[in-house]
Amino acid sequence: MFRSLALGTLLILPLSMSPAQDVTGTQQEGPASPNVGAPKEQKTLTNDAIMRMVKAGLDEDIIAQTVRTQPGSYATGPDDLIALKEAGVSQTIISAMLAKNSGMTAHAEKPIDLPPPSSQVDDIGVYYKLRETQDWQPMPIELVNFRQGGALKSTLTNGIIKKDMNGHVKGSSAKLNLRAGDQILIYTPGGTQPEEYLLLRFRQHADNREFRTETGNVFHSQTGAERDAVSFQARKVGKNMYAYEVPDLEPGEYGVLPPGNVNQRGMANAGKIYTFAIGK
Repeated sequence: MFRSLALGTLLILPLSMSPAQDVTGTQQEGPASPNVGAPKEQKTLTNDAIMRMVKAGLDEDIIAQTVRTQPGSYATGPDDLIALKEAGVSQTIISAMLAKNSGMTAHAEKPIDLPPPSSQVDDIGVYYKLRETQDWQPMPIELVNFRQGGALKSTLTNGIIKKDMNGHVKGSSAKLNLRAGDQILIYTPGGTQPEEYLLLRFRQHADNREFRTETGNVFHSQTGAERDAVSFQARKVGKNMYAYEVPDLEPGEYGVLPPGNVNQRGMANAGKIYTFAIGK
């Protein structure tokens, strides 16, 4: 009888033990929950991450903002740009990736003193602020004609990079004179970022001004074209409005080229550019 009771006790004991105890009755520590309370490290974004976000149907503005604010390392060679385009990545997002790689992403700064709301800034375009009255005025627009150059013999498709283009503007100088510290405002179409506007220095000739770029406003580092572009950092001052101060530029002729000029169809290889000069 005692043997039966002892055997029954042995059979019952394992069933009544807590799973957190061993056979000696010592309390065991359960497996720790992974990453509980530990801050998550921000992963470096790549081309694949951007393409996955596009495939998932995330809004273009959200993806572009993520590119500008999160760590990223992007492959932006010709084949990489074509792969991005074929994956449905928009020009706005690609431009943000290029700007991130070049370090031209805008930093958070104090907004400039923008008149609320200015009656002069009533349409998409580029403006400058008068020093005397502090009013915004439209920057003069000139016609730019694009001609294919002979520096690149091969052509890549999909509208990303093609032959280099030379932009020509009639006349040797602009009507507007600015100086370092003057303020420029860009009023962009919805979904367009200020990095897509190019600040260019002209090569001045007797009867015209010239710069070199490529289709899609993508510069080619091997052609020497990058010397025609000047970096700037714009800050947001309103909805679709970005402003920056004229950098300490060398005397000469300059222009602000809106995005997409070279690729617009039906314009007979012509577009527009906002022009100004920096005096000696």
